[in-house]
Amino acid sequence: MSKPRRWEPDILGEEFDQLTLDLPGGKVATLVRYTPSDPPSDPPASGPTADVLYVHGWSDYFFQTELARYWAGQGARFFAVDLHNYGRSLRPGEEPGYVQDLRDYDADVGAALEAMGQDAADARPLILLGHSTGGLTLALWAQRHPGRAAALILNSPWLEFQATELARRVISPLVSLEAQHHPRRPLPPVDPGIYTRTVSAAFGGEWQYDTEWRPVRGFPVAVAFLHAVFSAQATVAAGLQLQLPVLVLLSDNSYLHPRWSEDAARSDVVLDVNVVAHRSLSLGSTVNVDRIPNAMHDVFLSAPAVRAQAYNAITRWGSGYLRALPHFGKARPPEG
Repeated sequence: MSKPRRWEPDILGEEFDQLTLDLPGGKVATLVRYTPSDPPSDPPASGPTADVLYVHGWSDYFFQTELARYWAGQGARFFAVDLHNYGRSLRPGEEPGYVQDLRDYDADVGAALEAMGQDAADARPLILLGHSTGGLTLALWAQRHPGRAAALILNSPWLEFQATELARRVISPLVSLEAQHHPRRPLPPVDPGIYTRTVSAAFGGEWQYDTEWRPVRGFPVAVAFLHAVFSAQATVAAGLQLQLPVLVLLSDNSYLHPRWSEDAARSDVVLDVNVVAHRSLSLGSTVNVDRIPNAMHDVFLSAPAVRAQAYNAITRWGSGYLRALPHFGKARPPEG
């Protein structure tokens, strides 16, 4: 019998720890937790009043330390999971990001929640926070697990194909057929590296991260992965009927062009934000869409003033929908 895994120091520094989560089939996920050395000056008397679980997007992993500090400032415990075949969980010989069905991540999320103590009868309210493909994954997870989460926050979720629903419905049968016969066949690369140029400190952006885990032009996209995304998007289009409050954060503009422009640093260069804003209404009956001016695809990697607007948007929304958290809204957003 293997020994139980233990929390270990994380690459992000002394306030962060990581826990390896064993999954079926020999895969692993990695849970990261944030434990501030300087807790909020006015914490709730009973301790943390909510748990936040963050799930990253495609060709990505968790490194957004400022996001963790924001949630700690709101009196919540913050966790993030690197899904199997991503980031901290990627092992030699594995295909980065490869998956045939987004439901395969249920095991990752379930293992993370168990390690967080979410299976206990007195578990804290759970707030799910997902970016891009992670937002799509969590939206469908919430539908399959009603009552588990208290709220869902989606950061530029990939809810619909960039070229509209009609294009997805036309292409999807061809992708499905190819996925049955050649699931690992890579699709032609389409990422010219513009998003990396807007984000990475190596190219004039603000952020430093591991380019093995977040490559300049992203991971190769397998046919099976695109099929999994199309299938999930079709489910969203049919209506999820989520019975929990949902906040969707989006940029106010898209820049979907192959050539560099300064506009890319003030836009979503991955998704058509108008298409996603419309599709967000298919999530449930209580959905708020907040368009953040000049935000990038990962809203929390945008310029400092833009990030501050995003944090304020969560705080405003939370003051109504997260009233059960006595500390919520009392802390100032982190300074950029």
